[in-house]
This record gives sequence, C-alpha cells and structure tokens, in this order.
Amino acid sequence: MEPVIVRSLPGEPKLTISFCLNGSHRNMLRDQDEALGKVLTRISSSTAKSLHKQTKKSRKSRGEPPGEAAAPAAVRLLCGGEEVPETAPNSEAWRDGAVLQVGDVTFTVHRNPPTLTTAELPLSLLSGFPVCPKLEVEFANLQDSEFTWFRENPPSTSSADGPDLDSSWTRVGSARVHVPSNQDIGCRLKLRCTPKEGGRSGPAKELVSVSAVEAGPGVCTFDGRHAYTAKEAAWPAVRVVSYNILADIYAQTELSKTVLYPYCAPYALQLDYRQNLVKKELAGYNADILCLQEVDKGVFADSLSPALDAFGLDGVFRIKEKQHEGLATFYRRSKFQLLSSHDIMLSQALTSDPLHSELLQRISGNVALKEKVLQRSTSLQVTVLEDRFRADRKLIVANTHLYWHPKGGNVRLVQVGVALRHLSHVMDTVAPGAPLLFCGDFNSMPDSGLFQLLSEGSVPEQHPDWSGLGPEESCSMELTSPFPPLLSACGQPAYTNYVGGFHGCLDYVFIQPQSMKVPRIHRHLLIPDGARVTSAKSLEPVVV
Repeated sequence: MEPVIVRSLPGEPKLTISFCLNGSHRNMLRDQDEALGKVLTRISSSTAKSLHKQTKKSRKSRGEPPGEAAAPAAVRLLCGGEEVPETAPNSEAWRDGAVLQVGDVTFTVHRNPPTLTTAELPLSLLSGFPVCPKLEVEFANLQDSEFTWFRENPPSTSSADGPDLDSSWTRVGSARVHVPSNQDIGCRLKLRCTPKEGGRSGPAKELVSVSAVEAGPGVCTFDGRHAYTAKEAAWPAVRVVSYNILADIYAQTELSKTVLYPYCAPYALQLDYRQNLVKKELAGYNADILCLQEVDKGVFADSLSPALDAFGLDGVFRIKEKQHEGLATFYRRSKFQLLSSHDIMLSQALTSDPLHSELLQRISGNVALKEKVLQRSTSLQVTVLEDRFRADRKLIVANTHLYWHPKGGNVRLVQVGVALRHLSHVMDTVAPGAPLLFCGDFNSMPDSGLFQLLSEGSVPEQHPDWSGLGPEESCSMELTSPFPPLLSACGQPAYTNYVGGFHGCLDYVFIQPQSMKVPRIHRHLLIPDGARVTSAKSLEPVVV
C-alpha cells in the first residue's frame, strides 16, 4: 500500500497530510480539531477534479469532446478494520497504521514517521578525505539510520557489487561518513539514507553529488600527528584542542596572498578545498573539547557541525557583531552535556555590566584607548559543561580571539581584564568550584603583559604593553586577575603561528593548576600547515 504521511505535534494548531494519487502529490494543511469528515470530503472532491482535468486533457488530445465530470470517489479512513467516525477530530483520527481508502486505491497512514528534513552533500569531494553529509531529522535518530554510498560507474560498465536498481552505480560504503578512494576519482557519489528511530523506518532519500571526486593532496603533515591521537582519551583524561582555522574573508585578501601565504597556490586558499583538510584534521585529533576561532558562520552550520557531529561532537557558535565569523566550541557528547552558555561581547559588557565599572572608570581618562576598545567586536564564548559520569562535576570552557594588532597590547589587556572578571562571575554564580579552561588566539607573545597577567596574576603599570601605538593611547595602571595564576598547559612553544614575515607563540590553552594537571602535551601538534593553520595544540588534563 502507498503511504500517507501525517505530521502532527502536540501544541501545534495544524497537521499535515501528504500522499500521492494519480501521479499528483497532495499536501494538505488542516486544523487539528477539525472533523475528519471535512478532510475526507476535500480529498474526494479534489480527486474528482484532478481526474476530470486529466480525462479532459486526454480527450482533447484525441480530438474528442470533454465529456462529463467524474463522480466523487468514495473516501474512508479505517482503523483496526473499523471505519473512523467522520465526527472524530483530525488529531485523533489519523493514527499510525490506519488505512485510507480513496476509491480503489488504499494507503497506509504513517503518523510522525522518521523523516529527513535536511539532506545535503558537500560541494567539494577529495579522495582520502571524509565526506560528511549535512543531515537533520525529525522523529528519528541518525545513529539508528541506514546509509548506503554508491560510486557512479563509467558508461561502459555496470554494478557488480550487490543488487542495485540502477546498474549505473556501484555500492562502495555503508557508514554515515564515507572516505572516497582513488578509485572514486572522476566519479560522482550517491548517498541513500533511510531515517530510523528504533524499529521504525521513514522514507529514504537519495542525494547525488554535484561534482565528481577529485584527487586529494596526498600525505598531509597532520597525518603524522594523528598517529598520536588515533584513540579518544580514556576517561577521566580530556583532550583539548584550540585552533584558529582562518576565516575565508581573511584568506582572500591581497595581504594574505602576497605577504602572509605567498607560498600557497590559489586553489589551496579556496574555502571548499580548505574545509576538506580542516575537517579531516580536526576529526583525527579525537578531541573532547575543541575551541575554534575565525569560524565562518556558514562553515559552522553547513560543514563543521555536520562533520563533527558524525564523529561524536556537539557544538555551539558565537558570531562576532557585524562580522561573518566567530567562535565555536565543540564537546564530546559521550562525556559532556551542555548546561548553559554565557557569551559576551567584551566592549559591550565593559560599558553595560556593573562588574566592570571600575575598569571602565580607569580607562575613561584616556579617550583614544577607550574608543579603540569600544570599537572592537571581540567576543568571549563561555560554555558550562556537565560531566555525564558525575553530575556534580562541571567544567567551564572559555574561548576567545583577541585584538590582532601587534601594538595593541593595551587593548588586549583591557579585553582580557573584562573576560577574567566575567569568568569569575560565571564561576561564582553558575558553577562554583568548577575548573576553568581558557583557550584561544590571544595574539600575545609570552613576554606580553597579557601572558604575565594570566600566568602571574597581575601586570604592573610599567609594562611596555600599556604604551600602545603612542602617547595618546598610553594608559599606565596595574591590573590584577580575580584568579590565582593560570598555567599555559602547552608551555611556551617557539611558535603557534608561522606565516610570511612572522612566527611566534600567540595561542594558548590556560588551565587552573589547582584543579587540573597535564600528563601529556602533544607538541607535534604545534606544527603549522601554511595557510590553513595558525594554531593547534592538545593536552589531556585530568579534572580532579
């Protein structure tokens, strides 16, 4: 029997009834409390009209007169062999397994079946790099769903690997994520996905890639690093990765092409190409906490989230005000669950939150510095996670990307001063006693005032960073952290950023040494990869 798909959610005033009859797809939106009889009458009349139009068109093509309109078809809804009363409301009448009869055609009712609401394949496919479809479901679980991948056959060949209704395709995989082989180069891919929830199945969808698989770059530097992170960290160890993945808008500037990454071929700076490499690299680190900076909004929603979801990570995103990029924090859902988010834009919090009134007053004497701070859209992403194994154990994860200018140390000091005060407030009010992970691209060298503030607990008024770009921005003051000294979990590597004309350590994972210890540092992860990488580090702190 053909299916009738009924979508009905409690609290929604409408339900939808979808089915296909006489080659025409019907999609009806009806009130939940409407009497069933009205829907059946509507189906009957619309079916008669459709049939009359088809007959009229056919007779006209044969040069015959139109003829009389078709009589309305008898329409009934049965449940358990009994006819459902026409006075029954739609919300009760359309039960799973009921049978709809329209004339001689019989349909089975599927109420809220597992359904794919979004299904897309990425545009760029490279051999050796995972293809992660963007999939969203309703009434289904992607972990229960079935996936079958096919490779398009050349015109002169046919499928020899298992039965397939279309002999122009060969079955090549059955996992949610597919890694094309060199045999797939030059061929399109097809994915057939059947959404499921337990024992229930919904209608399958087939997706065909727009482009063919292209040859990948071969062995990448991160392939060697993955040898150290092939397995997830054993609980209670937590592997943490911080990574600035370079937003597309910054990869396409003239400065990027001629000064920062002149050694990169143009194709290597293209977003689609870089996404393939970034997704494979991130997935291979098997991180439990992943803090990313310079994440394009579209990349988060359409690329990173679907890809990392397939590898067991959930994520949250914070976009910069008036920007197309921002911060993303991912966490392994088998170990953590999200409790709350407490993101802020640092300049906005400085002027609106009484927590920062003293700092605001202290910098207000320098108009140039204050204006520069308030012009920045720099954000702080704060994510509070709960341990799935022990509900009394929480973790505060902070992620940021501070002001970029080499002479902007004074601005960064104010920014991190706001960040620390906000984090202290979150710890006191939301998660008392929870350890803090403070990750990000701080754009600060180990001899900076910012590093001294975080690692020693205070920065003196004589520190050179207070000078900024000149006397008009100079602001000499002592700044104290509300936290005891934090520890740079990766120490002070020679560089986390290596581009044309500069290399140095700008990125850190700070921890509270009283609450965490670092049994292992993967220093091999600190090797940059040209235009793609500005930082990558990993540690496995034990949360005590």
